[in-house]
Amino acid sequence: MENLSNQDENEDAGYHQSPRSIDPNDQSASETPVYSTMSIDSFVYPRTCSETTSGFSDHIDETNSFCSEASPCNWPVLTESKLDESSKCLTDMSGSGKGVCTAVTISNAITNLYATVFGQNLRLEPLETEKRAMWKREMNCLLSVCDYIVEFIPRCQNLSNGATVEVMESRPRADIYINLPALRKLDSMLMEALDSFQNTEFWYAEEGSLSMKSARSATGSFRKVIVQRKEEKWWLPVPLVPSEGLSDKARKQLKNKRESTNQIHKAAMAINSSILSEMEIPESYMATLPKQCGKSSVGDSIYRYMSSSGRFFPEQLLDCLNIASEHEAVQLADRVEASMYTWRRKACLGNSKNSWNMVKDLMSNTERTDKNYVMAERAETLLFCLKQRYPELSQTSLDICKIQYNKDVGKAVLESYSRVLEGLAFNIVAWIDDVLYVDKTIRGSE
Repeated sequence: MENLSNQDENEDAGYHQSPRSIDPNDQSASETPVYSTMSIDSFVYPRTCSETTSGFSDHIDETNSFCSEASPCNWPVLTESKLDESSKCLTDMSGSGKGVCTAVTISNAITNLYATVFGQNLRLEPLETEKRAMWKREMNCLLSVCDYIVEFIPRCQNLSNGATVEVMESRPRADIYINLPALRKLDSMLMEALDSFQNTEFWYAEEGSLSMKSARSATGSFRKVIVQRKEEKWWLPVPLVPSEGLSDKARKQLKNKRESTNQIHKAAMAINSSILSEMEIPESYMATLPKQCGKSSVGDSIYRYMSSSGRFFPEQLLDCLNIASEHEAVQLADRVEASMYTWRRKACLGNSKNSWNMVKDLMSNTERTDKNYVMAERAETLLFCLKQRYPELSQTSLDICKIQYNKDVGKAVLESYSRVLEGLAFNIVAWIDDVLYVDKTIRGSE
């Protein structure tokens, strides 16, 4: 770390030299709090990285997933004070005077339904008939609320006398009209993907805790102990393949299925990110931001780099940070996001002018020289690059807070539906990776 002098944030940017490396431990960042959900019975569900993912110590070459460790979002239960704040929301099925918001209730219902139907499904095999029927029946019920979230659009109507008039007709709200059919299609494609794993060349050991040595003696599939399961993944079933490995046809089909499912995962994740970005930022989150400056969120070393003179290179900054785990990446995302909104708020507060002058200033380029505006833009760019580098990153504290305080039922349905489909697609990809990893290890041992 180069010995660079500190700069007060109220000074103008542009007086620092870019350091060659950044010490991730050199920071004065305040921890961004983790927010609780609005339901006591809510199932803890991460954005993508599931505890039902890959159980082996390495991934195959085709795998480029960032996180192989379990990293669920920590959603504690609701405190009494939060329940008091939600007293104006609709009550739950208990009929008590206090309840959770309808939007959060539906979101938790979809999440819990996913846990019930797919929580014990840890293999590449068709879903049980009863669970498939439950998933379809309950989801149709939960999604039916979107039929009543409509907007009016103009439509031309021809009358019997030849005249044309414009009338208003209702249709699903724009975000629902676009995203809900797409999510239903992704849902159907994932069910078809699971159905395709019948009469496969691979199979599973009866118990996830079965050691590889005992599995070999029981099935005769392994000539020596060459595949090591992670100890913390003892409950996951062990995929087994013939002693000569999979056939070329089966291997090709698995890789093609992995690629198509990975595309489903990306599509669901894109929809989820879009819905989250449209949700309002809760006042409770803004209240937790630093009052003085965004520097306290990102830390001294990162701030010095971001406020350096010349062009800002976020990729270079990420390289210098040497992020080693998903936990570190999520922490960085939380800090950068907090600093971004801190600087945006300061930029708005600095424009204490009448409305017309503010409009003129916003239309001009002079505001872009404002330090807070520049720093907010750089923080947004850094956050975007971070999420691009680690696409399977868990939800940030702001995302969790948005879900917790969201009052829009339509957005709650779309967010939770896309999130569970994203998780299912991610798990299927991980299970395919497990089979391909075992196959590759078997063939490599020959």
